[in-house]
Amino acid sequence: MASARVPVAVLGASGYTGGELVRLLLEHPGAEIVYLGVRDAANRTLAEEHPFLAGRTDLVLRDLDAAAAASVADFVFLAMPHGLSAEQAPAALSAGARVIDLGGDFRLPADAYPEWYGFEHPSQDWLAKAVYGLPELFADQIRDAQLVANPGCYPTPAILGLAPLLRAGLVENGPVLVDGKSGLSGAGKALTDAMMFATSHESVRPYKVPRHQHTPEIEHILGLATAGPPPRAVFVPHLVPQVRGVLCTSYVRLASDATTTEELTRCLAAAYAERPFVQVLPPGGMVDTKRVRGSNTIELQAVADGRTGQAIVIGAIDNLVKGAAGQAIQNFNIMNGFGEAEGLSTVGMYP
Repeated sequence: MASARVPVAVLGASGYTGGELVRLLLEHPGAEIVYLGVRDAANRTLAEEHPFLAGRTDLVLRDLDAAAAASVADFVFLAMPHGLSAEQAPAALSAGARVIDLGGDFRLPADAYPEWYGFEHPSQDWLAKAVYGLPELFADQIRDAQLVANPGCYPTPAILGLAPLLRAGLVENGPVLVDGKSGLSGAGKALTDAMMFATSHESVRPYKVPRHQHTPEIEHILGLATAGPPPRAVFVPHLVPQVRGVLCTSYVRLASDATTTEELTRCLAAAYAERPFVQVLPPGGMVDTKRVRGSNTIELQAVADGRTGQAIVIGAIDNLVKGAAGQAIQNFNIMNGFGEAEGLSTVGMYP
């Protein structure tokens, strides 16, 4: 690692993802936070917005200004609602900063944005240069990228679980059925009726069926990571009454009814043998979002159901870490030549 710390900015520091990003960067030996930008809390202290970070930095929250951030930072992290990153990123990029966008504004082809995000993409030149930031699959492209599109929380376990099996020809090229469960922090910090305790406690409910914006992301990236046309995906997300955690269960047809759970497991284990954050469970093991809480680790398991001819592939992550802020820092490490696990935990908090 280089001796000097890399100056970084976080735009969107007031949200759950922004707060998690700041928490992790404050502990990172190779990063120095020099700018914290927000939409609606400028001139407040970080502690006023995130009391759990009290006493960690004397930085005052500033306006959401990508050009100002890039004037003092080499890296700009964007942790903002969909639509804002596409407006803010070009100013930082044009100033020479490297950008990691934790939102969805640079993950898809331009023609997908009107249908799935509801806006015409305003930065199509930069969109064409963006690299999808799933390190286990695209580290070589991430290393020299100026703009990295951090993956969504649901697509991370779905893609990591399915891509090696598709590449190896062990499963058919779709359709893929993905059942997702997310803790409430994945819905953001804004107070809505759906996020209230009285509404969410003892409740499990689907949402955005079948039009969730992570559907085309799963399809598009599986197409980039595997041979052949992108598989069609049916994705149904659910909110569950916990704070952190995402679990995705994917169902896809086995290429051969003779394929075993052991073969699927060996394929995943071989694909990720050198990856520090992927834990492939042995046959009979069952993933658990609680075991990965607070870590950048993903637990994966695969089961061959010979009776129905289906492969069942399940992944569990912490949505705020491997699903957002931790994965962004994993990308930051690769882009700076740091150890991939620098500043990140592979061990979750349990119980």
